[in-house]
Amino acid sequence: MRVLLLGGGGREHAIGWKLVQSPKLDVLISCPGNPGLAELGVVVPDVDPTDAAAIIKLVEANSIDLVIIGPEEPLAAGIADALTEVAVAVFGPSRSGAQLEASKSFAKDVMAGAGIPTAACETFTDAKLAKEHLAQSDGPYVVKANGLAAGKGVLVTESFQDASAWVDECLDGRFGSRDASVVIEEYMDGEEVSVFFLCADGVAVPFEPARDYKRLEDGDQGPNTGGMGSYSPVGDLPGDLVEWTTEQVALPTLSELKRRGIPYTGFLYVGLMLTINGPRVLEFNVRLGDPETQALMPRLSSDLLDAIDAATRGALSYVDLRWTDTATVNVVLAADGYPIAPRKGDEIDLGTPTEGTTVFHAGTSRDGDRLVTAGGRVLNVVGTGDTISEARMNAYATAATIKFTGKRFRTDIGAIRRDS
Repeated sequence: MRVLLLGGGGREHAIGWKLVQSPKLDVLISCPGNPGLAELGVVVPDVDPTDAAAIIKLVEANSIDLVIIGPEEPLAAGIADALTEVAVAVFGPSRSGAQLEASKSFAKDVMAGAGIPTAACETFTDAKLAKEHLAQSDGPYVVKANGLAAGKGVLVTESFQDASAWVDECLDGRFGSRDASVVIEEYMDGEEVSVFFLCADGVAVPFEPARDYKRLEDGDQGPNTGGMGSYSPVGDLPGDLVEWTTEQVALPTLSELKRRGIPYTGFLYVGLMLTINGPRVLEFNVRLGDPETQALMPRLSSDLLDAIDAATRGALSYVDLRWTDTATVNVVLAADGYPIAPRKGDEIDLGTPTEGTTVFHAGTSRDGDRLVTAGGRVLNVVGTGDTISEARMNAYATAATIKFTGKRFRTDIGAIRRDS
């Protein structure tokens, strides 16, 4: 098969790394790709993955059999719709389906219609009304930009002043247009975990769970980021959590979307909070998680391309993903200034990977023969081992050999765990 992979981050490098292991793959083309994906196939950096006409032209010029959409922006832009209209097989939901991530208020409405347990919330377009709502609680406060915010649009705080200021930032356009809205949610206490699914035709095939670290600094301090690391397997989960999430969340969500006239084909991310009253859904995403994907792909023993191909052909019900017992820890190496104003253009020395590690590129680019930083999260160092402790030891050993100016990372990925 000739496959076009849209995206150019660490998640897409991990997906591409897994795709090229399939005997079904003939050619992998990535757009815009990154230097890591360039080692796996052809990259097309000068085409905008949200430009439908340009993507269709690229598909036709390269006789593409299947398009896999990695990030959320092309999905929200309706790239899957455009490809479907010209009869190109695509794995990724329509623009309507992508509203599960692009609009938190839409996602909450779907959850309500499907009877899915989640936090109570209110959506506001008026800052005064939003702050009056905040004032009715003693905190902690949960304030979310309603649209896409690359994982940086959520504030959880005990400070009413900080929550009020975040309302202003959301409504003043920090995370999108000035006519944006803000969602204020009930605070939920507990441990978070991510569960992913391959979805098509009302079928949901689960991945193994993973856990990520959203805060910038050790001890879960500092601002929210797109994710500073992850690990899998997660040992502190209820034994039936994946089955529960499949039956009580994923399948009802697909049914509710179908009731609304929205068929759904693609990845589905379910972010869960494990509260004392049971699991509750934090959020949906319409793609695989980043940085969780980087920790999950080395554990997947099944053929990912075969499974995705089956989904696009109406045969997902015959897919049963298989997983190894290998433990993985993903340490994100970020640029100085991330997540507000990451420094770019610094030369990267990839060092010497230790045995049992894989380095996935995220925010990197080529400047002639030099590999340089080009984004906030620069590299993902994934260690593997028989245990989480062994995997994190391997990851940090390799991370120590990688050099670029301003390199920053958390030192506690895989260490802060209830199952440690």
